[in-house]
Amino acid sequence: MGKKNPDIKTNHRFLDEAGDTTFYTKGKVPVVGNEGVSLSFILGLVKFREPLEEVRQRIVQLQQQVQNDPYYHEVPSIRKKVAKGGFYFHATDDPAEVRKTFFEFIKNTDCSFEAVVGRKIPALYERKHNGNETEFYADLLSHLLKNKFQKEDKMVLNIAQRGKSTRNAVLELAKQKAEKRFTDANQGKEVKTQIVFNVQNHQTEPLLNVADYFCWSVQRVFERGETRYYDFLIDQIPVVVDLYDQGNYENWGNYYGPKKPLTKDKKISPPLY
Repeated sequence: MGKKNPDIKTNHRFLDEAGDTTFYTKGKVPVVGNEGVSLSFILGLVKFREPLEEVRQRIVQLQQQVQNDPYYHEVPSIRKKVAKGGFYFHATDDPAEVRKTFFEFIKNTDCSFEAVVGRKIPALYERKHNGNETEFYADLLSHLLKNKFQKEDKMVLNIAQRGKSTRNAVLELAKQKAEKRFTDANQGKEVKTQIVFNVQNHQTEPLLNVADYFCWSVQRVFERGETRYYDFLIDQIPVVVDLYDQGNYENWGNYYGPKKPLTKDKKISPPLY
């Protein structure tokens, strides 16, 4: 066993999601694409290159400005959050003016975002994930983590709480899958990075709000063919993987970034049952 290095530094990443992992209702009735059920599920993580506490405090100050602004006092989504402990940024709920404020904040923050998009393809879900939402979630997360084992560091993955998916057993399954993918692709290389999970919520960890907005901007492309938010942040999004787009696997054709951006034609059509 190698000697432990007391100088190993701890890196933090902040992970959130967009969409849902629902494929069926009771009785295994297909519902992908129905009202309120997404066509894809997205996991993405943010890396900050500024001191975390400084960014955190700037977000808190911005949240307080929104909360105390008389212009927003009658907005139901804001009032509801204030009543439950305080306003926090959440792209799905926020009015357009608030979104613009936070998108501009992100644009002026030194951070980057990477995401994995899982199209909800029922046949693939049955074959690859055994019709199991936990396996579907763990597979996506493993692809986000598989290239994170090369440095002799400790990585804390601060992850937004999400029901059953963020239970410890699911996260550990994802990590095991990721380690296997790393070792299979890098014969002879050892896993150096220790990844630990820190499950939190958006209200107590403001940095997760940044991950939420990035995820939402990518989701709009795949669900609605709307690129304006993604385009605004594109220089901070080095990679988006359209994981199950099998028709574009050749030559990394399912990988997107600033030089090969997502376009409105990535909009997913509902599955044909």
